[in-house]
Amino acid sequence: MRSMTGYGRRQISRDGREMTVEIKTVNHRFLDISCRMPRALSFAEDAVRKQIGASLRRGHVDVNVTYLNLRQDAREVRLDEGLVLQYKEALLNARQLARKERSSIRDEDVSWIVAQPDVMQVTVCEEDQEAVLALLTDTVAEALSEVTAMREEEGAALAEDLTFHLNEVARLRDEIAVLAPKVPLIYQEKLQARVRELGVQEIDPQRLAQEVALMADHCAIDEELSRLISHVEQMRQAIKAEGETGRRLDFLTQELNREVNTIGSKASDAEITKLVVAAKSEIEKLREQVQNVE
Repeated sequence: MRSMTGYGRRQISRDGREMTVEIKTVNHRFLDISCRMPRALSFAEDAVRKQIGASLRRGHVDVNVTYLNLRQDAREVRLDEGLVLQYKEALLNARQLARKERSSIRDEDVSWIVAQPDVMQVTVCEEDQEAVLALLTDTVAEALSEVTAMREEEGAALAEDLTFHLNEVARLRDEIAVLAPKVPLIYQEKLQARVRELGVQEIDPQRLAQEVALMADHCAIDEELSRLISHVEQMRQAIKAEGETGRRLDFLTQELNREVNTIGSKASDAEITKLVVAAKSEIEKLREQVQNVE
């Protein structure tokens, strides 16, 4: 069993490139992946999504990628030669207008020309996509390993907590099963006492038996008790199973709640009602925890 809560962050430097991947996961009904990465890595987004989808089944996943290319061939400085010549011509014309004709350009003039907009441009060279993708894939894999380890650790704690509350439901179910056969007898005693309170001295045994039989049929919860313990056993198996179990546990928790509600509505007994309330409390705790299971 794995939780849907996890975190992992890894950084790998290779051949002058530095890749950092941070992955956070939280609860979600389905697998929902959100990627934030530099535009230069946009070509690799689909590959990252597939890689994460192969490892995680459910949860909202935030992926944050940062990338630095520190190689000497990462950037190129380009000189706009045509623009330089135009600035040079402009300087000569300016001097002529100021009656300071010169046929040459001084060093400070060159510095001024180079400092003008668009004369010197730094461009980013095209990346080696194969090398970058390999680095990104390796970094994502290591970050995912941390996420998975955390989700498994959280999952172990969840399994222990779910088992505890499930055992409580089973215990309460067994107590209800002990009380259930006594409900018709208790009803018969209450009915006889009520009839005597009304001043009826003799009670028709056949009529009394019919009333008790109707009550017993109305209060019969044997089927609900059988289904309840069946659901408990299925949940125990699901807790021990590998892979994605969250949806199955969620469904079984709903079925547990359904059976307990039916028992509460059919068994008109104060003691059983108390046990039903306690069982519903445990099932609610199960429901809250199940929402965290992958």
